[in-house]
Parts: sequence; structure tokens; C-alpha cells
Amino acid sequence: MSSLLYTQTISKELSISQKQVEATLKLLEEGATVPFISRYRKEATGSLDEVQIVNIRDLAEKIKELEKRREFILKTIDEQEKLSPQLKQKIEKASTLTELEDIYLPYKPKRRTKATIAREKGLEPLAKKLFEQNKFDVSDEAFKFINKEKEVASEEEALQGARDIMAEWINEDATARESLRTLFNKTATIKSKVLSSKKEEGEKYKDYFEWEEPLSKAPSHRILAIRRGEKEMILSVDIAPEKEQAMEKLESIFIKGRTTASEHVQLALEDSYKRILKPSLETEMRLKYKLKADTDAINVFADNIKELLLASPLGDKNTLALDPGFRTGCKLVCLDKQGKLLENTTIYPNEPQNKKQEASAIILALCEKYKIEAIAIGNGTAGRETETFIKTIKELPSSIITVIVNESGASIYSASDVAREEFPDHDLTVRGSVSIGRRLQDPLAELVKLDPKSIGVGQYQHDVDQNALKSKLDEVVESCVNAVGVEVNSASKQLLTYVSGLGPTLAQNIVDYRNENGAFKSRKELMKVPRMGAKVFEQAAGFLRIRNAKNPLDASAVHPESYHVVEQITKDLEVTTDDLIKDATMRSKINIQKYVSDTIGLPTLKDIISELDKPGRDPRKSFEVFSFAEGVNEIADLHEGMELMGIVTNVTNFGAFVDIGVHQDGLVHISQLSDTFVSDPKQVVKVAQQVKVRVTEVDVNRKRIALSMKSLTAVPKKSNPKKTQDKPEPQGDLQSKLAMLKGKFGK
Repeated sequence: MSSLLYTQTISKELSISQKQVEATLKLLEEGATVPFISRYRKEATGSLDEVQIVNIRDLAEKIKELEKRREFILKTIDEQEKLSPQLKQKIEKASTLTELEDIYLPYKPKRRTKATIAREKGLEPLAKKLFEQNKFDVSDEAFKFINKEKEVASEEEALQGARDIMAEWINEDATARESLRTLFNKTATIKSKVLSSKKEEGEKYKDYFEWEEPLSKAPSHRILAIRRGEKEMILSVDIAPEKEQAMEKLESIFIKGRTTASEHVQLALEDSYKRILKPSLETEMRLKYKLKADTDAINVFADNIKELLLASPLGDKNTLALDPGFRTGCKLVCLDKQGKLLENTTIYPNEPQNKKQEASAIILALCEKYKIEAIAIGNGTAGRETETFIKTIKELPSSIITVIVNESGASIYSASDVAREEFPDHDLTVRGSVSIGRRLQDPLAELVKLDPKSIGVGQYQHDVDQNALKSKLDEVVESCVNAVGVEVNSASKQLLTYVSGLGPTLAQNIVDYRNENGAFKSRKELMKVPRMGAKVFEQAAGFLRIRNAKNPLDASAVHPESYHVVEQITKDLEVTTDDLIKDATMRSKINIQKYVSDTIGLPTLKDIISELDKPGRDPRKSFEVFSFAEGVNEIADLHEGMELMGIVTNVTNFGAFVDIGVHQDGLVHISQLSDTFVSDPKQVVKVAQQVKVRVTEVDVNRKRIALSMKSLTAVPKKSNPKKTQDKPEPQGDLQSKLAMLKGKFGK
């Protein structure tokens, strides 16, 4: 494919101008990152955002793979000396990988099939004559092919061999495959049944013991659940349209009349469909819908991770953090405003020790010693009990806020190489407490130290393509880190790793340079870091912040390559950069049109003025203190109809999980998210969002909680999913059953 056709294809597919596509591909080829292109090359791309740039990049990769496969097929068929001009043209015009593979199928090297054996017996001429379906004596013709040396002992054996050859021809016919593929896509159903001996073992898949629905309408989470049941050998799964419809399609293509030969073609059709075509197309559908389900699940995970990473930070506050527990006590750490560990100890305010007075004295002493401004409590075992204890300390200054922090993944961090490197002289419990406290101060800076998969905000993440999942999540983390910006003098190696253009080696070099030479005083000083070349500096500099630098722009998102514009503005207005930042009236006098040039256009100039207004601004929302309902600490404290505030911990395609402070998240099924129809839960709720819910069902023994966000007047206690969704979910106490999915599939 020519370069022009290449960009035209992407332009048409994505509805983005060819000029924008060309500019974006050029920048990507030069090594520019997606965050850099979207933020600092708006003039070149026409202000494309990150999503559009990623779509261009990904589609370009798909086209490259298609072209690579096309070249291979052309070469292979040419080596077989079967590449006619017509076939070559057909291959060159194929626009999809599926179309290419259909054309290639007859020429593809095969294992020894029934048709291969029949050809070896010399039966292909008989097959050709039958396939033409003219009138002739089939029996007499078949008799001619009886040959004991070739192991053709009878007319029927000869005819069977000919039918085997015809069945393969039918399977390899591109028109037939495309016709059936369309039928599969439009009308195929997915059916699942329990294997007779696995009913008890597969109880968690009970809803799918006898399940059937149109494949095209099956939601991704259901496809992944059914596939998992099949993989665990609990369920058998079949995907196909009605056989009669499939046969009608094939007959319309291959049956030419009502001769005796046509009867054998009919038999070959039925054999081909059952033995070759249906299994082949079913495999295609499985792969296609698995890929779609993977994409949906990965996107859900990515959206959740993004919301969690961009959750509101408390900011630079002296923090006391507690990893709560009963028998082993609460592990306590004190952190300074930058998250540095100052002191650690253990208190025992809960059962069985109940040393509340001693624990109170320790808390009060530490709060005074380190001027504590916030207390972070992990939301795991004994979390609510520890929160209640803290609130009973009357002498605690009212200015100190107490916050329950989601500690998902903290234990994984505690045992990681990263944690051992940070705290080689402390055990797992201390590291876990530090992580809880830092999550409150800055969720992004702390969570980047974890493998995103361990944070527990996805669905079926262990069932999807792991390489695709890792690639997408790394992309999301990179996007979030660069959207917020990184303070170079306090950032961890892990945080610096995700800065545009850096990577692990340069991140470590920056930390090493900082440790040896002290804090960076300017962005320009970054050029002294080993291996920090001009190209890397260009990619990274705008996302790195240096507070209290001599040049205030070093603490902003203004790229050093644009400093000269600000300098010209200050010269023209006869003011300093500090004056521009502090004085809105002065900024209003700037005529940005005056500074448009060949290299800097209005988009960049507008970004510069915006940065002067709020240099280094954090795009995350302001922190809001949240408290769970007092007196509701365990699932036994709940009852139907109770209204509570909660925090969304996970959003899936079938609903949202909400922490209401009882150690077990409840499920707001998609049908209960709103009074109106909801097709996508992400349109209603986000991870870390505060929501008001109503308890609709509680099963204490099985620890299942069903919740609703519908208004009290809009729906009775027990709603009917059939009335709110176009397709009901598997029945059987739906909401309470799905509530257990977080434990099984969300972690």
C-alpha cells in the first residue's frame, strides 16, 4: 500500500483529515509520545487529543500487519507458481485480514485431510464432474475409479472420496465463507449447558447451566463468564445460527439443478458445513467476540484506573496512617508533608486487647509531636472499628480530619521490590501503613508503584489478553501522570518512569543525580543528568515541575521551547514573569495574535496564557472529606430500605460496586443505577465517586448486599430487570448473586 493510500485509509476510517494523520504519524515515527504530541504539538496535529492520536497509532499498526500478511501471501502463492494476474489483483484489493485469509485458504499448506487422501487415490476428476452437476450416470462414472492398488474398493468409496474433495472446495470458497460469516454475525446464538457430572462443582455458573441468547447481543461480561465456565470444564458452549438457514445459503451458491450429481453435492454441502465450515466459523466468532469482550473489559478497567489515579489528593499534610487490625494491633506510621516516614509503632485499641487508653495517649502524643493534620485509616479488617475509636478521642484537635482509605493492593506493594528498596529496614506492616498514608496525600504518586492489575477495579482481568491489558493500563498511567505533572525534586523513581520520554533508566538517573547534587534548581539543569539528550529533554521537560525555581515558568506546564514567547510578552509590557502571574489585569492586556509565528500558533499561545493564570495547576478535583454512617460497621447492621452514603470502588458493565463501610461492597446492578434506562454504567458513576444508595437486599450468611440508586418513589423494593433492560440478566436473586462477582472476577 502506498504512503498516500495508507494515510487516506486512516483518514477515512477515523474521520480525521489526511494532513492531521500525516503530521501525527510523522511525530510518532520521530519518537514523540502521545502526551507530548497532544499537549505541545497542537499546531501540527490540529489540536488532536490523546484518544484520537492513539486511534491513529493503533490503526496504523493494524494496517502495517495487514500489509505484512499481504506480502507473505503473495510471496507464498508466487512460489507455488499459482499467482495469476487476476489472483494478484484480488489479493491487492483485499481490505481486511479476513478477506485476505479467505482468498489464501485454497493455497494454504494443509495437514493431510480426507480430501488430500481422496486426491491421492485419483478421485479429483470424479469430484469435478459431480460438482458440475450435469446429467450422467453417476454409478457408471464412479465404477471407472475403482482401483484396488489405490484402495478404492467400490463405487461408494469412490463417491465418498469425491464428496470429501467437494466438501473441501465448498469450505475454501470465499463467497460461501463470507455469506455464512454474515449469517453467523447476524443470527448466531451462544448456548451453554452444564456438563452432567459438574452440576455441584459448578454451582457458581448455575445461571448458565441452560442459557441461550443472540451472540451479537451478549454483553462482554457474560461472554467472558461463559468462556471461563467452559475453560474450567463446567460448561459446554456452542455458537451457530439455525442449520436450515446455513444450508439454504450454501445451496443457493452451489446447487445448480436436480440431477443425481446434485444429490452428491448436497451431501458434500452437509458434510462440509458440519465437519469444516461450522467449526471454522465458530472459531472465528469465538475469537472475534472474545476480542470484543476483552476490549470492553480492558476499557472498563482503564476507565476505572484513570478515575482512581486522578482521585482528589489531600495534598501536603502531615499524616498519621493506620493499617487496622484486631489481634495483631494497628500498625501506625507518621509521615511528613512529602510522605517521608518519621516514626512507626503499634497500638491495640480493638479486641481482644482493648488498650484504648494507652492507644489514645500514643495517638495524641504523636499528633502533637509531628503537627498531624490528617489521619488515614485502611478500609480492611477492623477499619470501621478503628475509625470509631479515633472519633472517641475527645482531646484530638477538631482540625485533624479522619479519612478511610481504600487499601486495595497495599499488601502487594508491601512485599514488592519497590517497597523493599524504599524501606529496607522496615517490615511489611510498616510499608503497608506508609502506603495507606501516602494514598491519602497523593493517590497518583503512590498507586504508580503498583501493577495496575492488583488494584482491583476491573472485571475478568485474568481472562483477557494480558499483553493488551498491560499495554492499555500502562498507557492510562502515562496519560494520568503527564496530565498532572511531576515535581522532579520529590518524585519517586516509579512516578518519574511514566513521564513522557523518560523510562526506568533515566528516572533512576534523575534520582541518583538529585541524591548526589541536591535539588534541581532549574529545568535546564536536567540536561546534566546522564543520558538526558536533547530529544528526551524535549519530550519530558514540559511535564516536569521545579518549585521555587528562579524562573517561575519552571514550575508550570509551559514548555522551555516557548519561554522566549513569555520573555517577549514581558518585554513588550515592561513587566516581569512574576508580574504576569500575579496580575490578571496585566494578562488581559496581552494581544496573543501578535505572537503567532510559523512555529507557535494560537493553541499553544492560549495554553501559555492559561498557565500564567494558574501555573502548575493540578487538574484533579479538590479533596472532600467523606465519612461513612455512624453505627453501620458490619453487614448485620444493614436492613432493607436503609439509605446510606458510599464510595464507588469498581464499575463494571453490569453495574457498580459501592463501599458503604461494612467490609463487604454492595452491588448496584445496572438496572438500579437510575430511574431511566442505562446502557453504560460509566455514564452514571465513576470510581471514587460519592453516591447515595438504598439497601434493597441483605444476605448476612453469604455476605451479599444489593443496592439501588433509584429514587424512592420511582421503583418498588424489588424491581423487575425485564422492565428496565432490553435483555434480562440470568435470574435467581440476580442482584445478590452478582454481588459476589467482585470477589470472584473483580480482584
